[in-house]
Amino acid sequence: MPFERPEPPAYRSVTVGRIRRVDALRGFAVCGIMLVNTWQRTAVGRDPSPFGWVMENLVQSRFYPIFAFLFGLSFALFLGAARKRTARPRVVLLRRLAVLAVLGAAHTVVHPGGVLLPYALLGVAVLLPASLLPRWTVLLLGCGTLAAALLGSEPYVLITALFLLGLAAAPSVADGVGGMGRTWVLAAVCAAAGALTAGLTWWWNHAPPGGGVYQAAAVSGAAAYAAAFLLLARRTALFEALGRMALTNYVTGTLVIAVVPPRPSGGGSGAVVVGLTVVTLAAQAAFSRWWLARHRYGPLERVWRTLTWWGEPPAGQTGSRDPHSAVPDPRRPRPEDQPRDRA
Repeated sequence: MPFERPEPPAYRSVTVGRIRRVDALRGFAVCGIMLVNTWQRTAVGRDPSPFGWVMENLVQSRFYPIFAFLFGLSFALFLGAARKRTARPRVVLLRRLAVLAVLGAAHTVVHPGGVLLPYALLGVAVLLPASLLPRWTVLLLGCGTLAAALLGSEPYVLITALFLLGLAAAPSVADGVGGMGRTWVLAAVCAAAGALTAGLTWWWNHAPPGGGVYQAAAVSGAAAYAAAFLLLARRTALFEALGRMALTNYVTGTLVIAVVPPRPSGGGSGAVVVGLTVVTLAAQAAFSRWWLARHRYGPLERVWRTLTWWGEPPAGQTGSRDPHSAVPDPRRPRPEDQPRDRA
C-alpha cells in the first residue's frame, strides 16, 4: 500500500507528548475564531461602526491561519505517536481523517461554513502524501503554495500552505527548536509581523489592489498575534484547556451561534458580539478545566480517538498534576505503567 513506506528521517523523531504552549496557542486561536464567527452571525452585511472596522481589519481572518498551521503540526505529532503503536501509522491517520470527515459532514447541518469537513479532505489529499516526503521538500512546497495563495484570494489555498508549513515545522517544535522559547525571537517576529500587517491593512483600505494583499495581511497578522501571545502569556491553563478540547469547543461554540438570530443591521452589535463570545468562552473554559481534571480527552476528542484506534482510549487522567495547568505536566515524572499522552 502507498501509505506503508518507512518514515522520512525528520519525522521519526517526532514522538513527544503534549506540548503545552502548542495547546495554549490552539486555545487562543479557538477564542479568536469564536469571536469572528459570532460577529459574522450577528452582523449581517457590512458593519459601519468602529467595532465593525476593528473586526474587519484587525480580527477577521487573523486566527484561522494559526489554527491551520497547528493542524499540520499536530498531524505530524500524531504520526510520530502512532508510529510507536502500529506498523501502519498512516492507515490509522487515514481512519482519523475519515472520522473527522463524518463529524464535519454532520456539523455542516448546523454550521454550513464549518471547516471540519474541508480540513479532513485536505488532510487526506495534502498531508498524508506530504508526510512521505523529506522535510525540506515539504517546506518548499509550503512556501510555494503560500506564494500562490498570496497572489489570489482563495482561502483554502492558504490553508493548504499552512498545513504544509505546520507539517514541516513539527520536528523543530518537538525538539524545542524554532524560537518558541526564545524571547528575542518572538519579540522580533511580533514587531516585524505587526509592522507589516499595519502597512498591508492601510494599503488594503486605501487602494485595494486585490485579494493577495488581504491574504498577506491575514498571515502576517496571525504571526503577530501568535508571537505576542507566546511572548506575553504566562499563566495559560485556561487556554491549554480550550486547546486540548478544541474540537468539542469549536462545535459547541457554533451550536451557540446557530441559535442566535442574525441582526439585520451591523451597527451597534459590538456589545452583543463581545458579550456572547465572552460568556460562551468562559463557560467552555470552566467546563474544559473541570472535564480534563477527570478525563484524559474531551467528549468529542474521546469519540474521535476511539473510532480512530477501533478501541476505547484510557478514560482517567495520568501523571502528576501541575496546579497551573488543566492537564498533567508532561515534564514531571510519571509511573512506568502510565503512558505519556500523545499530541
